[in-house]
Amino acid sequence: MSDTTAVPPQWTPIHGAPYQPVPHRPERIAAEESLARAARLRKLMGERRTVRRFSSDPVPEQVVKDAIACAATAPSGAHQQPWTFVLVKDPDVRRQIREAAEREERISYDGRLGEEWLAALRPLGTDAVKAHMTDAPALVVVFQQRYWVGGDGTRHKHYYVDESVGIAVGMLLSALHLSGLAALIHTPSPMRFLREVLDRPENEKAFAVIPVGYPAEDCEVPGLVRKSLDQVLVEI
Repeated sequence: MSDTTAVPPQWTPIHGAPYQPVPHRPERIAAEESLARAARLRKLMGERRTVRRFSSDPVPEQVVKDAIACAATAPSGAHQQPWTFVLVKDPDVRRQIREAAEREERISYDGRLGEEWLAALRPLGTDAVKAHMTDAPALVVVFQQRYWVGGDGTRHKHYYVDESVGIAVGMLLSALHLSGLAALIHTPSPMRFLREVLDRPENEKAFAVIPVGYPAEDCEVPGLVRKSLDQVLVEI
């Protein structure tokens, strides 16, 4: 018996290809169901918190991969999808990343940031120690691709890279949270060491490091208040 499982098409660059539309007819959700889903999602996302104290307990790897797959559905400039997600599970590599990040963070906290930035961070209780890099069982290091190289070696620029990758990271954090995992977005500055440690190509630039796992049993988070809807929404 032959295997009839459908194989999804593999992406190839479409740079310069003609416009080829296909039908899109998603089923419309009834208003009542839409309202219920939106209320449920609002409640769940309202429970999301950035976590800096992680349990070392392993997490289901497929959950993380599915969350990355969700992130990769994000819209992007000219549909160029300028992102790479590196899933780091190896303890030694995570240790290398932590050591390099802490070296940069110590310089930052010792004066590179400036007092105004330090004052903004103070309510969060952060410092140069980044234990979450090794406590969490996995790191997702996100890279942005500044350009892509064609088969003939020609470089092609990517457009709206920061915006595209930022949207994808937001979707990744949401997917991880809705799947029951905690995460933290960390942006050590500078981040050049990440491309070196993870042996990424020249066209990739590190965007963020995201530890993923379960909160530690003694986990604490800052006592913060989010802006209310009327503080962020303008209706015209």
